[in-house]
Amino acid sequence: MMPGFQPFEMERMMSRFEQDVEYNLSESGVHPVLLRELLEYHPEGIDRLLDCDLNYPHVNGIPELRRNIARLYDGAGPDNVLVTVGAVEANYISTRTLLSPGDEIVIMLPNYMQIWGIAKNHGLRIKTFRLQEERGWSPDLDQLEDVVSSDTRLIAVCNPNNPTGYVLSESEMDRIVAVAERAGAWILADEVYRGAERTTDRESPSFFGRHDRVLAVGSMSKAYGMPGLRIGWVAGPVDTIDDIWARHEYTTIAATMLSNKLAALALSPEVRPRILERTRRYIRRGFPILEQWMRGHGNTFSLTPPGAAAIAFVRYHLNINSTELWDRLRRGKSVLIVPGDHFSMDHFFRISFGLPHDYLTAALDRIHELIVELQTETG
Repeated sequence: MMPGFQPFEMERMMSRFEQDVEYNLSESGVHPVLLRELLEYHPEGIDRLLDCDLNYPHVNGIPELRRNIARLYDGAGPDNVLVTVGAVEANYISTRTLLSPGDEIVIMLPNYMQIWGIAKNHGLRIKTFRLQEERGWSPDLDQLEDVVSSDTRLIAVCNPNNPTGYVLSESEMDRIVAVAERAGAWILADEVYRGAERTTDRESPSFFGRHDRVLAVGSMSKAYGMPGLRIGWVAGPVDTIDDIWARHEYTTIAATMLSNKLAALALSPEVRPRILERTRRYIRRGFPILEQWMRGHGNTFSLTPPGAAAIAFVRYHLNINSTELWDRLRRGKSVLIVPGDHFSMDHFFRISFGLPHDYLTAALDRIHELIVELQTETG
C-alpha cells in the first residue's frame, strides 16, 4: 500500500470477496437485468446493436444517451451532461476539477465513502454534518450551517442516501441550497438512487437547477439494475462539464460503445418507465421479507425503513464488532454484507434486499444460523 493512502475500504472488500460467496448481500442495487430482458423491452434495439461498430464512441457520451440523460433534469440539454465510467469516475473527476489541496469540503455522513476517501488522499480539509438516527436519519442542518464557512468550496450530499435510504424533503434540499449559496459553494449531489423509491411512485427530486453551482451524479447501476454497463454521468453547468470532460480524458477516455448504446436504449422514454417499475417491484417485494425476518429475532435489530434504495442500514444488538460479524458470515456462512465499520459506525451493517425471493430468504437463513451461534456463545 502506498504511504498515507486511504483505501476505499468497502470497495476493496467487495472486489476481493463478492465473486467468491454463495450469497452476496453487499451489493447496493437491485437484482441485475438480463441482456435478454432489456432487449425484450425494445426488440428493434437488437438489430441496432448488431450493426454497431465497435469503435470509440463520442468521448463525452453518444448524443442519444446524453439527450436521454438530460431529460431527467429540468432545464438540461445534452451539453450539460458528461457520460463517465460509472458514478465513481463522475465523483472522482468532478471533485478533482473543483478542488485543490487545502480546499475545504463538507461531507454528509453516513455516506458512500468515496468522496471522503478522495478528500483524504488529495489533501482537502474535511468537515462533516450528520444524518441523525434518532430522527429517522434526517440531516442535522443546524450542524451544516455551523460547519460551512466562507472557505467551503464544496458540499457533498447523497440523496437518496447510501446507506440509510433516507430521502431529503424539498424543504431540507432548499435549506442545503441556501447554505451553499451563502458560502458561494458547489453542491455535488450523488443521486444514483433516484427512481428506486420504495414508498411512492414519485421520483425523488434532483438538486440540478436549484443553484447555479450544482453537479448531479447518476448511474445505470442502482436504480436501473445494470451495474455491469459501467455507465455513469454528471450533469451541471456547460462550462464546468467541459472542464470535467478534460479530466475524463486522463482517466478512462470513454465508456464502451456497447455500454453507451445499451444505456441509451434503457433510458429511452419507451423503456425507462418499465425498468423503474421492475426496480420498485424488487424493492417492494424484498423489504417485507427483510422486515419480517428482523421481527422474528425479537429485539436483536433496529431499523428506520429506507424511503428509497435496495439496501437497509440495520443496527444490531449483539456483543460483536461489525467487521468480526462480517468476517464470520463470510467465512462460516458464505454470505457477504457491509460492516458498519466501513461507515465508521460499529454495530450496524448494510444489507441488500432488492433480490429474488428464494435467494434473499436463503441468505437470511444463513445469517440466522450465525445469530443463533452468537447468542449461544454469550449464554
